[in-house]
Amino acid sequence: MTPSQTAKNQDAITPDSPQPGKEKPKLANFLCFAIYSANLAFGRAYKPILDELGLTYTQYIALVALSEKDDQTVGELGEKLFLESNTLTPILKKLEQIGLISRRRDPEDERQVRVSLTPAGRSLVDAEPGASLTDATGLGDDFHSVQQSVARLRDNLLRAIQGER
Repeated sequence: MTPSQTAKNQDAITPDSPQPGKEKPKLANFLCFAIYSANLAFGRAYKPILDELGLTYTQYIALVALSEKDDQTVGELGEKLFLESNTLTPILKKLEQIGLISRRRDPEDERQVRVSLTPAGRSLVDAEPGASLTDATGLGDDFHSVQQSVARLRDNLLRAIQGER
């Protein structure tokens, strides 16, 4: 698609929900679909990189989250990743089996499991295997502002469904 075609398509963008008396919405004009399909594209772009490492995307982002703050509880990590502990626990068990994290019971509260990166896990994250995808987005200097806008959109939607307007 040429830049002028892209501009024409952007001029035709309608809201996510149809307005009475207006033409039916087109899938390409739904913001939710643009984000959904971008997520699928990211998954496809990450797949060959992570396949070489023997990781899934969810395993990788768990490692990245641990690199930001080590020695987190499973609950803390789950909140950051938007995952329930029953979904996160098998992911963490696999990462522990392959030597990238360690898990241990919290000595002050045996009900809590604390998770930390091993030196191998830290090395993997420090190598930034997905760094090449920043350029692949084609966003250039806008990358950071787009990332912040999408994060703000996510947070606004979460607040809206929790009734915290």
